[in-house]
Amino acid sequence: GLIFLRAGHVRDTHIDFDGVDHFKAIDNSKLRGKLSVLGDVVVTTKGNSTGRIAFVTKGMPEFVYSPHLSFWRSKDESVLCQGFLRAWSRGGEFESQLQAMCRSTDMAPYLSLTDQKRLHITLPSIEHQREAAEILDGIEARITLLRETNATLDAIAQALFKSWFVDFDPVRAKVEGLQPESMDAATAALFPDSFEESELGSVPKGWEVLPLRQLCAFQKGCSYKGDGLADGEGAYMFNIGCFNKPRVYAFQKVKRYVGDYKPKHQVYPGDLIIANTDMTQQRDILGRPLLVPSGMEPGFISHHVFKVEVGERFGNQIRDFLFFSFQQAVFRERAVGYATGTTVLALPRDALEEHCVVLPSQSLLMAFSDVVSPLLSTIHENEERATLLTQLRDTLLPRLISGQLRLPQAAALIEEAV
Repeated sequence: GLIFLRAGHVRDTHIDFDGVDHFKAIDNSKLRGKLSVLGDVVVTTKGNSTGRIAFVTKGMPEFVYSPHLSFWRSKDESVLCQGFLRAWSRGGEFESQLQAMCRSTDMAPYLSLTDQKRLHITLPSIEHQREAAEILDGIEARITLLRETNATLDAIAQALFKSWFVDFDPVRAKVEGLQPESMDAATAALFPDSFEESELGSVPKGWEVLPLRQLCAFQKGCSYKGDGLADGEGAYMFNIGCFNKPRVYAFQKVKRYVGDYKPKHQVYPGDLIIANTDMTQQRDILGRPLLVPSGMEPGFISHHVFKVEVGERFGNQIRDFLFFSFQQAVFRERAVGYATGTTVLALPRDALEEHCVVLPSQSLLMAFSDVVSPLLSTIHENEERATLLTQLRDTLLPRLISGQLRLPQAAALIEEAV
C-alpha cells in the first residue's frame, strides 16, 4: 500500500524513504486529500525538528502525510509561483517568523496550522517570482543529481564488498569450476577455490577469522568544553552531528573549536572514524563509520567518536575493508545490541574489539581498495560540489527573493561556481 511518511524521514536536505511504514492495500480515494504532489513544500511541525524543509521532487514515490507534517501548495500560480514558495521556505523571512512562533510556548517546539496561516510572505511580481524559482530550482536539481550519483556509487561499492567478502561469490564460482563474473583473471586468481570450517561457519580457505582488536585500536575522542566552540575559526571537530544514516559523507555540521585537545585525538584526511554515541533510541547513528575528508585540517574527534587506528601489519588497504565491514548487517546488529544507556546510548569499546571479521589476503585487500578508492574519491568530490552549490544557493536566496539580483547575474555567478 501507500507510504505513510513521518516527520523523522524529513532530513535537512531531502526525504529519506529508508524504513518507511506502508498502509495495507486500501481504497486510496479515502486518503486523496493527504497525498503528496510534485513540487510540494514539506514542513515538519512538532518536536526539535520543527521547521525542517524538504521538497517533493520528480521520481519520488507517492506518499501520505502524517499529522506531524504539513504541505504547502500555491492556490493560484498567477499570484504565488510554487517554485518561489519553495525558495521562500528556505529563506530568512520564514526562518525569523518560525523562531518567534517556536519560542512562544514553554513546551516542545510546535508549528500549528493556525500559526502557519499567520505567516506573512513578501511577494515580488509574478515575473520575478518565476525568475527566482527558475534559478533556485536549477541549483536544487544540480544538488539532487550529485547526491543521487553518490547514492549510486555507494551502492556499487557496497554490492562489490558484499559479493567478495560476505557472500563469497568468486570463491563459489571457482568451486564450481567457473570463472568469477565481471572479473579479470589476475583478480580472480587472488580468490581460493575451496572453503573450510571456522568459528563463523564456512569461510574461504586460507582466510583468517580475527577479532577487531587484532586488526585495529579504537581511540576515543576529546571531552570538549562548550565555551571553546567558535564560528569560522579554530580546529574542525568531528562530532556525532557529522554522522547521518543514509549518507557516506555528512560533514555539513562540523563544528569549529578553539580549545585544547591532545595529539592522540587529531585526525587526518582518509582516517576512519566511528560514532560511539546516539542521542536517539532509533540507533541509526550508533556504530556508523565515516572517512575524514580533505580540506578540514587541523581536525580532531570529540568523545562521542572513536578513531580507528589500523595496525602496521595490514597497512592502509584495510581501512576501506573495515569501512564497508562496519556497514554490514552483522556489525550493525552487534552495535545496536551492545548499546547501553536509557536516553543517551553508548557503544562500549570492548563490544567493537571482540567483533570478528573474515580477513582475506593482503593482495586481495589491495585489489579491493584499488577498485573502491576512486569511487569514494568521486563521492567526496561530488559532496564538495553539492556543499558549494548549497552555500551559493543560500547566498543568492535573499537577494533573489528581494529582487536585488536578476536572473542573468545569478546565472553568471552559478556558472562561475560550477
